[in-house]
Amino acid sequence: MSIQMKRRWLFLFAFLLVPFSRMQASEVFSFVEGQDSKYIGKFVSIFTDPTGKLGLKDVSGQRTLFKSCKEDVPNLGLSQANRWIRFSVKNLSDQERLVVNLSHPNIDEVTFYRRYEDGSVDSSRVQLGKRSEAVVYPHQFYLFEIDIKKNQQVECYFKLFSNTQLSVPISIYSTEGILQPLLTTDIFSAIYIGLMLAMILYNIFLYFSTREPHYHIYVNYVFWVAIAQMAVLGLLNRFLIVENTWVASRLLTFSGAMSGIAAIFFVKSFLQTAKDSPRFNILLNIFLMGYAVAIALLIGGFIAPAHKMVNVVAGGGSTIVLVLAFELSRKKFRQTRYFLFAWCVFLIGVLVYVLKDYNVLPYNFFTLRAVQIGAVFEAILLSFALGDKINIYRKEKDESQARELAISLEHARLIREQNVVLEQKVEERTRALTETNESLQVTLTHLKEAQSQLVQAEKMASLGQLTAGVAHEINNPINFVTSNVGPLKRDVNMLWETLEEVERIALTEDLSLSAKRSKILAYKEEMDIDYLKTEIDFLLKGMHDGAYRTAEIVKSLRIFSRVDEDVFKYADINEGLESTMVIIGSLIRDGIDVKTRLGELPPVECHSGKLNQVFLNILTNAVYAINKRYPEKKGGELSIETGVNEDETVFIKISDNGIGIPAEIQDKIFEPFFTTKGVGEGTGLGMSIAYNTIARHHGKIEIDSEVGSGTTFKLVLPVNQPK
Repeated sequence: MSIQMKRRWLFLFAFLLVPFSRMQASEVFSFVEGQDSKYIGKFVSIFTDPTGKLGLKDVSGQRTLFKSCKEDVPNLGLSQANRWIRFSVKNLSDQERLVVNLSHPNIDEVTFYRRYEDGSVDSSRVQLGKRSEAVVYPHQFYLFEIDIKKNQQVECYFKLFSNTQLSVPISIYSTEGILQPLLTTDIFSAIYIGLMLAMILYNIFLYFSTREPHYHIYVNYVFWVAIAQMAVLGLLNRFLIVENTWVASRLLTFSGAMSGIAAIFFVKSFLQTAKDSPRFNILLNIFLMGYAVAIALLIGGFIAPAHKMVNVVAGGGSTIVLVLAFELSRKKFRQTRYFLFAWCVFLIGVLVYVLKDYNVLPYNFFTLRAVQIGAVFEAILLSFALGDKINIYRKEKDESQARELAISLEHARLIREQNVVLEQKVEERTRALTETNESLQVTLTHLKEAQSQLVQAEKMASLGQLTAGVAHEINNPINFVTSNVGPLKRDVNMLWETLEEVERIALTEDLSLSAKRSKILAYKEEMDIDYLKTEIDFLLKGMHDGAYRTAEIVKSLRIFSRVDEDVFKYADINEGLESTMVIIGSLIRDGIDVKTRLGELPPVECHSGKLNQVFLNILTNAVYAINKRYPEKKGGELSIETGVNEDETVFIKISDNGIGIPAEIQDKIFEPFFTTKGVGEGTGLGMSIAYNTIARHHGKIEIDSEVGSGTTFKLVLPVNQPK
């Protein structure tokens, strides 16, 4: 089926559906001098093309498709169908050129057709966001010229497409008469923009002067209201020259959504809904989400649904804000009443604008611009309300400061009175503290003397252990030497006797050489010279070993008892451990197995004498613990191990398999005077001195002990002392 046939069937279907009573053609509009500025809505007929594919040839001559209009300004609502407007103009004036004014600036696409009496057709097409040669007058309205002589008649068609609310205010002017309404519109627009700009700049100045965040939010609100109304008036597309249909078709809806968002933020800030009306605050947040959804639809290309949502959210939000303002005005400050009055003024302007579209009110200059007038008055009243709110804040602040000042003065008086009492009490307390301090000084002196005596006692106890150990260790080799002196003296005397006898035989002249040899050999055999020689060697070796052992003990004693100076010096830790083991050798009985694993250690910066004292204290405690567990039997083990850690520190690990230390007292063993030994067996200062010594070396002592299994003390020392 051809396209032409489809169109014919479509016209036939439309013809059957449209009642005959509404198919009458509209009258011809006759233009005479002095009829400028009249709307010709009652002279037009309307047809809706839901397909959007029909052209002028399809609709011209099909008058039955058109429906006559009874309103001065047709309101075609919100639809994405093409709308056809048909009307005829007869020129009864002397003008030879007329101007058709379609004063709705936000129609996405406008095509104007002129069919003259001779059958010729002229057309002009204007698309929102694109420049067109059909635009004769630089204005936001759609203005088209008709060349028509006196008594001639021209049939005109508008094909309109809009994603937003579509009203069709059509008026016809002479070329001179059109200038006055355009000038009036521009003057109003300039006044509106000037007033809104003045409010914005004035409140920006107040914001920078007071730093009140309310002014910042208010300026943002007024700015977006001004932008939205400029979009309604078509000024954005006119002055910004948006050469992009995607942007131009969305400016009106987007600016409306942004003005709604800014309004909600201002309401939340001004009325403090989060604090004073949480339920209304939740509703306002829901409306914010509605605006966000509308913007998302707008970006996604759903312009008409987005426009509908903006209108619905704006209506619902305005109602909620009005109810909220009424609610708060009964119980809050007068600035809430200012806000209520300002909001009512704006809503009245919106109501007048809407009633105009439904022909309840006449379509004139005032009703057409009621929203802009209401917005200006609202901005001014809200500015007054905001200023009054700030003044109240300042008054409350001044009153609060006055109260705080009075309280401060009262406090100062009380403080002065209390100072007198306090000075007396301080004087009394000072005397008492002075007496107490003197008593404490005496006690401290006594404590220091007692501490010195106890430390000296610990030193004497260690010295006693040292003396006993050294005496025991030296006594064995000395006894060995002294016991060998008698036999050696006897053997030496026998050697002297043998020497004298050999000399006597050698000097005897009566005997021959062989006889002398025989006598000497016989005497040597009698004296058993070979055994005597062996015995003397054995005795000398024993005396040598005893002397060497004594020398080693003396050396160990010298190393152990090394006198430390005030400065740290590098020393061999292993050497100190070995000397300490020699000193306590007498304490280690035969049933204790000593295992020593001394690693290769670098010289350590330390007080070696004090460290030897630490080793002595820990080793004697280890031997004590072993003897407690194994009093008279074998099984005791004492292990000494040294090595280097990965962090360049050295460790000394002393382990025993003694009775162990209970967990509940492990934290107490380093406390002064704490001991588990019986009376007379210890002072309780040994481990305290050890702990303080290791601490002064910037080291640490780690304990791992289990009752019945033994104890391990691990000493960790830095190789170099921190500077």
